[in-house]
Amino acid sequence: MAYAKHLTKITDINKFYLENIINKGDVTIDATMGNGYDTKYLAEKVGEKGFVYAFDIQEEALKSTRKKLEKEGYLDRAKLILDGHENIDKYVKEEVSCVLFNLGYLPRAKHLIITKPDTTLKAIKSSLEILKENGIISIAIYTGHDGGQEEKDSIYNFVNNLNQDEFNVLESKFLNQVNNPPQLILIEKKKSQ
Repeated sequence: MAYAKHLTKITDINKFYLENIINKGDVTIDATMGNGYDTKYLAEKVGEKGFVYAFDIQEEALKSTRKKLEKEGYLDRAKLILDGHENIDKYVKEEVSCVLFNLGYLPRAKHLIITKPDTTLKAIKSSLEILKENGIISIAIYTGHDGGQEEKDSIYNFVNNLNQDEFNVLESKFLNQVNNPPQLILIEKKKSQ
């Protein structure tokens, strides 16, 4: 099992939580492809019989991710989709075990292109519909850019009101870091009684 060596990056802490959630043969979603690190991680976890749907609206994200997947031999277990995550329901029809959101902007790219509250909430709602029992939606929220705090507030408002009989919602955040440290929200779909 891979564990976070240090509690410094929210993405490493996230993988610690997800270690026993994603199994070989699962279908997963990377809702914000970015530079492809999460897509590669998911493709590795689901194995040859699993599948990853990965979304981004920027062509450079697809190119970067395609390179990473080709290098590892994972391209056949992923579909890279040049579209916004708010359209998940147009592409994914099966149940998924995990949906990853890494909000904000594409690192080392135009900071003008950011995730937005309305499209992110639509994507989260669509993800809840196709999430299988005990599946997890993971949302890494960054607030250090214009619009980031607004997006965080809308997500927190939404998840705070999810029915506790249907979902567990966990918050993980750094308490002593400066400069808008990221927060991590995990939503688990409970087993039906």
